[in-house]
Amino acid sequence: MASATTNSLIDTQWDKVSGLLRTEIGEAAYQSWLKPMTVREVRDGEVRISVPTRFMRDWIVAHYVDRLSTLWNGEDPGVHTVDIYVQPERHHGTLPQRKPDLRESVAAPPSNTGSLSEADRSELSAPLDPRFTFEHFVIGKPNEFAYAAAQRVADAATVPFNPLFLYGGVGLGKTHLMHAIAHQIRKSDPSRTVIYLSAEKFMYRFIRALREHKTVDFKDQFRSVDVLMIDDVQFISNKDSTQEEFFHTFNALVDQGRQIVLSADKSPSDLEGIEERLKSRLNCGLVADIHATTYELRLGILQSKAEHMGMEVPGKVLEFLAHKITSNVRELEGALIRVISHAQLVGRDITLESSQDVLHDLLRANDRRVTIEEIQKSVSQHFNIRVSDMHSARRARSVARPRQVAMYLAKQLTSRSLPEIGRKFGGRDHTTVMHAVRKVEDLRENDASFAEDVELLRRMLEG
Repeated sequence: MASATTNSLIDTQWDKVSGLLRTEIGEAAYQSWLKPMTVREVRDGEVRISVPTRFMRDWIVAHYVDRLSTLWNGEDPGVHTVDIYVQPERHHGTLPQRKPDLRESVAAPPSNTGSLSEADRSELSAPLDPRFTFEHFVIGKPNEFAYAAAQRVADAATVPFNPLFLYGGVGLGKTHLMHAIAHQIRKSDPSRTVIYLSAEKFMYRFIRALREHKTVDFKDQFRSVDVLMIDDVQFISNKDSTQEEFFHTFNALVDQGRQIVLSADKSPSDLEGIEERLKSRLNCGLVADIHATTYELRLGILQSKAEHMGMEVPGKVLEFLAHKITSNVRELEGALIRVISHAQLVGRDITLESSQDVLHDLLRANDRRVTIEEIQKSVSQHFNIRVSDMHSARRARSVARPRQVAMYLAKQLTSRSLPEIGRKFGGRDHTTVMHAVRKVEDLRENDASFAEDVELLRRMLEG
């Protein structure tokens, strides 16, 4: 074509081409890849289309540009090339009257700092817990790496790694660290836009934007922040459309040099229902895990909490709680608050006995968490036998004695009846379990070394 095609004809052709490709690739892919595209010009057989990020350009060139060329050639045989370039401007659905300066297509995107108002920020971001700061985070071996990584992100003037991905079980401190990062950044540089929210809330906002036909506003909001923090990423598992949008938001922010902090209950590689390309992106920064708490860390957390509450709690009570409440930090702190509150309300001293009474339901629930399977596995590892030996008919002492120890611990640490325990050990009779319990009790009284072995196993299983 010797002269520029008129804008109205370009609009018509683009509507047909994008409509055909939309049918082929589906709505989710269309919203993510085609909708952000803006046709700038058709001249001399070439269609020039701009996209807002470099990653989007690379993906479209790799997956869609040939098909776009074919479809457009079907509408206009004079078109033989589709050129995709980066122009990070927010013009959707309009055609400029001039040919864009080629330098604009490679220029770095302008800073969006401050593009969200305080009202927008408050509406987007979940509230931060004032207690969750770095100063109130108790550090131990299970969490020291994650803590150091979080503090590095909070203090860095530039992005040290992207994303920072924190993972670990429930109540181990992931959310505390994320809030601490947000507090620190907002304190040191209030001009930076920090958005913190759960993956569930991100998904809800995206669905609402789709329903209200406000996806462009949604993209603009989330892609104009300085620090995006999303908690519990596992909640977008098997949510294809949300994952697609999150993927593009992620890439847009990385392209612009903005910080992303994420958390989940598993490492990126172990997340189920997450697309491989998204797993790959989540793995490209720093992945820091928070292990289950140790006794020393739990004790330190209790001491810090009691001091923060201005209460003197007997050391034996703190040690007891640190031994018994092993599931997570949240439950551990809740137990201490119950003990302190009870003492204050009834006007009595905090004692080991009163703590046991106040927490009887919680202690019983924690005891039940030890399973017979866990006991069998731990005892087998300790005595260097196979787990299958726990169910076998072998009577060699090297096998029979560990099996008796496992039966004894099952009786002590679980609420299972003797017949139930017997069934878990190869269908043995309850009298066999009774004999094992008596035998282990006798050996504990007369053999100090054996008693130490059993006590060690008990402590290991109780956390």
